[in-house]
Amino acid sequence: MSPAKPVVYILHGDDKVAIDQYIATLESHLGEPGIAEMNLSRLDGRVASDEDLRGAALALPFLADRRLVILTNPLSRMSVEGASDRFIKFLDSLPQSTALVLVIEDQHFYKGWKTLHEKHWLSIWAEKAGERAIVKDCSLPDANSMPGWIVRKAEKLGGKITHEGAAELAEHTGNDTALATQEITKLLTYVDGQRAVDADDVALLVETGGPVDIFPMLGALSNRNGKEASGLLHALLQRTSASEVFYMVVRQFRFLLQIREIIDEGGNLDLVKHEIPRLTYAGQYYLQAQRFTQAELDGIYHRLLQLDEGIKSSQVSDDLALELLVAEITH
Repeated sequence: MSPAKPVVYILHGDDKVAIDQYIATLESHLGEPGIAEMNLSRLDGRVASDEDLRGAALALPFLADRRLVILTNPLSRMSVEGASDRFIKFLDSLPQSTALVLVIEDQHFYKGWKTLHEKHWLSIWAEKAGERAIVKDCSLPDANSMPGWIVRKAEKLGGKITHEGAAELAEHTGNDTALATQEITKLLTYVDGQRAVDADDVALLVETGGPVDIFPMLGALSNRNGKEASGLLHALLQRTSASEVFYMVVRQFRFLLQIREIIDEGGNLDLVKHEIPRLTYAGQYYLQAQRFTQAELDGIYHRLLQLDEGIKSSQVSDDLALELLVAEITH
């Protein structure tokens, strides 16, 4: 890394794959793995203290030009009065020898980002900071862009997939880049570099999935029918892995949240299609969103994020997380 580069990187959005790729690029600039490890700190804003963050960010780099500090969930530290002002002073005090990465999971609503919108204090600070800060929007690609995304991802992973194969895979994964990456990796392993993955390979190896498969379970959840929802969940788990089902559920409720906001502000299905062009099966989403209130969807999505963190920290398995969600919604 060059000292001339920004001191603060703000990565926000709903595409975790894009965020991870950006971070990996920054890490690659730290040098050899051994040196890089000594100049890399990862902190979670929900548990790290001010002393932890300051110690990591102000430490001098070892045998390198810069240190890289990655702070996830930075805004969770801002619940105390005056916390944002103190954080801004901290950002302004960072030396050029540190690159601080703020990772913010966000939702892209039709009026813009839900969390890091243009009037958010962090956005305002970044605008004033000029070259010291860079804001990177990491939004999921729209449905029409997914085949091209899949082709490029396959090439980055060292293989190839035909345009027909990419279009077929996009029908299964929608714009879920994490799920698409898993399937691309599996398909490239199957052909073992001998040829390009084609549509027949996708049909053979990728389970029929995608947004439409989750709607019956969502209907049971909205009706508070625990027995039916649990049965439909088990049927899904027989066809695909618990991790894939979990991320499908997260994706569905993220879209339902966006549509519910449009509905509450007087929008109709045509506006939903116009404002969320990457959404497939818009009609079914629109009907499902009408069966939840905004408060219910906010609570469910927040709970999903909590369960996701529990999965990542090995506190709960993904299949148990799904069972808990069904039980809590239909209780």
